[in-house]
Amino acid sequence: MKKILFSFILAGSAASLSYGSSHREAPLIANDPLADNTDVYAFKSPDDPNSITIIANYIPTEFRNGGPNYYSFGENIRYEIHVDNDATTPGDDITYRFTFSKINQDPTTFFAVRLGQENAKTTYMIEKSTDGGATFTTFMTGLAVPPPNIGERSIGNAPVGLGAANYDALIASSIYATPEGGQVFCGPSDDPFFVDLGGIFDLGDAPRQNNGGVVRDGLAKFNTHSIAIKIPVTVLQKDGLGVSSAANILDPNYVIGVWASASRQTTRTLTAGSQGYAGNWVQVSRLGMPLTNEAVIPVGKKDFWNSLTPYQELAETTLDEHFYNPELALYMDDSIYGGAVPAFAGLRIQRNSLQGFDFGNTQDGLWPLKGTAAVAGTALDDAVFGTLLLPAAGKPRSVDLWPIFHTGVPNLAPYQLATGKNGNPLASGKPFISNFLPNGGDMLRLNMAVPATPRNSAAFSSMGLVNAAVLGLTDPAYNTTTTIQFIPNMDGFPNGRRLEDDVTRIELQAVGGVVLAAIGLWYDDYNASSSAQSPVTNYLLNVLNYSTGVEQNDVAFKTSFPYVASPWAGKD
Repeated sequence: MKKILFSFILAGSAASLSYGSSHREAPLIANDPLADNTDVYAFKSPDDPNSITIIANYIPTEFRNGGPNYYSFGENIRYEIHVDNDATTPGDDITYRFTFSKINQDPTTFFAVRLGQENAKTTYMIEKSTDGGATFTTFMTGLAVPPPNIGERSIGNAPVGLGAANYDALIASSIYATPEGGQVFCGPSDDPFFVDLGGIFDLGDAPRQNNGGVVRDGLAKFNTHSIAIKIPVTVLQKDGLGVSSAANILDPNYVIGVWASASRQTTRTLTAGSQGYAGNWVQVSRLGMPLTNEAVIPVGKKDFWNSLTPYQELAETTLDEHFYNPELALYMDDSIYGGAVPAFAGLRIQRNSLQGFDFGNTQDGLWPLKGTAAVAGTALDDAVFGTLLLPAAGKPRSVDLWPIFHTGVPNLAPYQLATGKNGNPLASGKPFISNFLPNGGDMLRLNMAVPATPRNSAAFSSMGLVNAAVLGLTDPAYNTTTTIQFIPNMDGFPNGRRLEDDVTRIELQAVGGVVLAAIGLWYDDYNASSSAQSPVTNYLLNVLNYSTGVEQNDVAFKTSFPYVASPWAGKD
């Protein structure tokens, strides 16, 4: 029976194990689309094991036919990609700043492109800081942004258009080699985020319970603007070391935190036919982990959240409560509103795990273990990481959701797979993640030593670490020892974020307690007193097989930099 259940899990994982990130997520930024940071990705470049690709997308839900004034990066905005690689130093260790400029080559026409000339032609410069943003030096200048994908006459025809071979040729000509040995591209792209927006925001109706269960990717055929940069690991690693110098694939010295932001000046002055900007720069948008501001932070605090840096979150403690006791968990708990949200019926939090631990909102979770001999030497021991992970009673998700979003997790018990633990979640188990970087709040944390899962591999899964955990617990190739092994998709979300990762589904499963289960805190239908029972119970299967119904992007990604798909054309 156990073998059948394991096979069922694997089949379910491959078939289903997917959500949009921060599109118009806060009241103020919803009115400022050019500065709206919609998604951030950071992943081992699938065609280059010695580099990391970071992609920051801005401008949500661009229509394909945007003329006469198509979408473009804003001129008076500081777009920045931030990297933290050393928890012992405050703030950013590396910052790349992108500044855009436009000119009209032929102001006598209403067309965006005509007779080989381009209006609102956009170029940019990059500056770099390695002192926490105190000073910047010029990194690259005079770089071109390809125009919107207006249509074949505007792009390809000569002499009426630009006379390019095709739109992909324009993209190729807009990829530049960086002085560090990487690459950079800025321009329009297909929006890689996929989610049933209509279902999700109808009070959690995902998968949809009506309309015949028909779902719809709310971002299908929409474009966005991407800032993509490929950076050698030797540039990002805190000591300048390459991947080959890593002690193992979970070497903690290879962890980076990545986030992106947009800032504007405080004063905008309007005069007849023009505008001017002045004053100090103020952060108006930021993003690290997907869906934080969109689906975790309540509307009354969203603008405030956008104004903070992850480092300022260290001192700000009121926002933490939304991770300790997440709103979404209310709809996965039958004692509260669970029965009113049937779409989440398969997602049920552990209320009586191992017949002793309650992770329902306002309950104590693992707090009863605080200071006991049972947690000695584990990540929950105050002597190891202070009070980070068990701060107080009544904060049940301080041990899973909070660290996933705020610190990453160490390769240390209890954050190891249940394989080899022999029923004790606090024992050492199978290592499968090490991205602990406790130097701030919301960032996308990535261990650069972990190899990439080939995108053409049958083992590749959009379920990221959830898939790796399932394999580590059930596949004989990985579950017979507690030694470190590369398990496919250990390079997936939330260890960084790949374009393909179904972050909506993964995060909903995480709220439903899947991380707790992976480390041995099994669901309520597991009888801890029966050593013969499989922990792969019906509740766990329900969580693993949960799907929103939208599980992949509407168009395939490219196999080489910048990896994002080309933007939809105006006539598509």
